[in-house]
Amino acid sequence: MRTRLATRQEEELLHGGTTNAGLVTRVGDTVRRPLRPTSAATKALLDHLASVGFDGAPRHLGIDECGREVLSFIPGQAAIAPYPHWALTDEALVSVAQLLRRYHDAIASFDPSGHRWPHPLPHRFNQGLISHNDPNLDNVIFENGRAIALIDFDLASPGSIAWDLACTARLWAPLREQRDTPAQVRRGSLARLALFADAYGVASETRDEMIEAMVDAHDWCYAIVRSAVAAGHEAFGLYWRAGGKPRAERTREWLATHAPQMKTALGLEKASTNRDTLPLKGRRAIN
Repeated sequence: MRTRLATRQEEELLHGGTTNAGLVTRVGDTVRRPLRPTSAATKALLDHLASVGFDGAPRHLGIDECGREVLSFIPGQAAIAPYPHWALTDEALVSVAQLLRRYHDAIASFDPSGHRWPHPLPHRFNQGLISHNDPNLDNVIFENGRAIALIDFDLASPGSIAWDLACTARLWAPLREQRDTPAQVRRGSLARLALFADAYGVASETRDEMIEAMVDAHDWCYAIVRSAVAAGHEAFGLYWRAGGKPRAERTREWLATHAPQMKTALGLEKASTNRDTLPLKGRRAIN
């Protein structure tokens, strides 16, 4: 389906993303985004969400005469750095967990077969459910301090609930060194991890798998970033050279050495008086 481009309406550049930086615009109540080799899969996903009545994602409206995806515009605010106070409140975090749960419930009945999906996940975390995979702070739309919608499904692909939980928790708790954490939540990341899991209603066995996915999810994400940098992607290159690379390495080390603390926070292990940390076994950094 082709949606005619509104020539009398000025296009407004939308900020926040890195992959399509400078290429996503708003025209009236629609959003225009570049087509990708996997756009047909994303359309099928969004069409399914619409068919089951999930209101927390944009609607796919067609292709404009410039060859761009046309999606519905969702009014609200996205959390863009430097993050506003409301984006890092416990109330915001709880609403993100509840939105993610509603998304997983809605997408559970979708059949992903027959579609081309981007960037396959590690096999053991590919359980068929289409995970969002990129629930970064600027990919969640808020209204009055509560998360109401997920956007940017470009990286969505067959995955699992635990994988998506790991992706979301490490970004929203957030799970990283204190020096790389916003001051507002600097000393509360493990408590926020528990709050997030409780708000979602994560089962005990899934909590364990969620922790196991943390380093893999981090490596998967930054393999995409490294590939983009190597290919000369301008926005990713600027991010990488401005401190993104050492921050990513520090975060990986934190995740790899704090599995016991994360499990304790989630009620999977008793708290230990030993302050030492142990790395997750069998993990190798992606260079």
